[in-house]
Amino acid sequence: MKLQGNIVDIPNKRIFKGDITFENGKIVAIVEKANDENHYILPGFVDAHIHIESSMLVPSEFAKLAVAHGTVATVSDPHEIANVLGVEGVRFMIENGKKVPFKFNFGAPSCVPATTFESAGAVIDSDAIKTLLENPDIKYLTEMMNYPGVLFDDAEVMKKIAWAKHYNKPIDGHAPDLRGDNLSKYIRAGITTDHECFTYEEALEKLQKGMKVLIREGSAAKNFEALIDLLPEHFENMMFCSDDKHPDDLIIDHINKLCARAIAKGMDVFKVLQAACINPVKHYNLNVGLLQAGDAADFIVVEDLINFKTVQTYIDGELVFDKGKSFIETVSFENLNNFNTNKKNVEAFKVEALKEKIRVIEALEGQLVTNELIEKATIENGHLISNIETDILKMTVVNRYNDNKPAIAFIKNFGLKEGAIASSVGHDSHNIIAVGVSDEAICKAVNLLIENKGGICAVSNSEEKILPLPVAGIMSDKDGKTVGLQYAELDAMAKSLASKLNAPYMTLSFMALLVIPSLKLSDQGLFNGKDFNFVNLQT
Repeated sequence: MKLQGNIVDIPNKRIFKGDITFENGKIVAIVEKANDENHYILPGFVDAHIHIESSMLVPSEFAKLAVAHGTVATVSDPHEIANVLGVEGVRFMIENGKKVPFKFNFGAPSCVPATTFESAGAVIDSDAIKTLLENPDIKYLTEMMNYPGVLFDDAEVMKKIAWAKHYNKPIDGHAPDLRGDNLSKYIRAGITTDHECFTYEEALEKLQKGMKVLIREGSAAKNFEALIDLLPEHFENMMFCSDDKHPDDLIIDHINKLCARAIAKGMDVFKVLQAACINPVKHYNLNVGLLQAGDAADFIVVEDLINFKTVQTYIDGELVFDKGKSFIETVSFENLNNFNTNKKNVEAFKVEALKEKIRVIEALEGQLVTNELIEKATIENGHLISNIETDILKMTVVNRYNDNKPAIAFIKNFGLKEGAIASSVGHDSHNIIAVGVSDEAICKAVNLLIENKGGICAVSNSEEKILPLPVAGIMSDKDGKTVGLQYAELDAMAKSLASKLNAPYMTLSFMALLVIPSLKLSDQGLFNGKDFNFVNLQT
């Protein structure tokens, strides 16, 4: 088969009219030749770090949407499902992904559970990491979130890193705001990337010390504007990633949008495409073509090099997207889950007031990091309650694997004036997490999720709405457009309850992520992510 157009040769920084001939999934020849086509042919986009589970779609359905934006491959960390189902969950992701023409590249989850301060559904120890890394389908050791374990030479952490080195597979990092000598030690351990930089200065130090820095722009964490000015000088050591992308956002755009935004800032197109297409393939040794003779026929056709609107996407020579239509089919699979808690009563969410001040989590728009505030408690009948006037609302994390007492905290900036929202997508252990204006509303939302064995929901005084997530309690068994529509309806309902957050559910899902400072809530209690210890709610 032959394709004509303006061929974008990224390594040689040139664009020329030509033909691409491909047969049996490979590029046979690229010939410079005049033609009348105005479109551009370039290597496909690669998301250099994403949790497919956060799209709430199984891999096969994620692929169906991603190819519409010119994405041909992902570097995927399956630690979300691994925290629920262990190695069985990783295998599910690999096998489901293999059923469709898309290049998923899964890693061995390095931190399951993410910490010892939360209850997960499984454990992946260094022996299990060895078994996973032996598998050629496993391309790397995923983000080493336990950076204190690296800094203090924790034996189990170091064994996991050693096995990755033994199998010559890259090791991903996760070290928000780690600087100075501690950063140097973290890098010396063999960790090669970081996607958690949220300031220019932090990213620059990591680049200068030899790390690859990923510019993350997801549904919740948005670091593009803070980091993009580093790309012109450091384009050989930077990549683009989503980390977490909700289904309604994935319907609209993917890595193509980040390229368009970089071009709009006047950046060199070849440097931008180096980060978007080439660097992930080289760093992770991916079996993804780079538009060279002999490569896999993985490439895309776009209208221009300004907006990168995708016309066609080819993977291994197969046309998987053409002029608005995805040809990736829905496939069958078995739903796996791990949901073992009983419904709660309102009394479970009451907290006796012992002091007049409380620690409050301050959620920040577009960030995973939070602040710790000390605020005056609102007390009614001897109990701590939400205060919608000051926007300090009660929050809970409920263990979904066992019948334990809910953990309680308070959070600012969700803005709800009525009802509650809840989710069983609660990074990283995926316990139930909810925030609401009253104990009754919180209890109603939590029980709605327990009844459905997972999902995201909103409840008001007059309405209940839920998107069920029967696959591990974190993914739907439906197609992306259906899920995206349902999610958009829930997002709108949360905002109708007065939430001012751009992505309230995505933000909520990270409020139990203990490895991101500063204050978070696990099912075991309120946690200081800087000092890595539990703290009292009342102070």
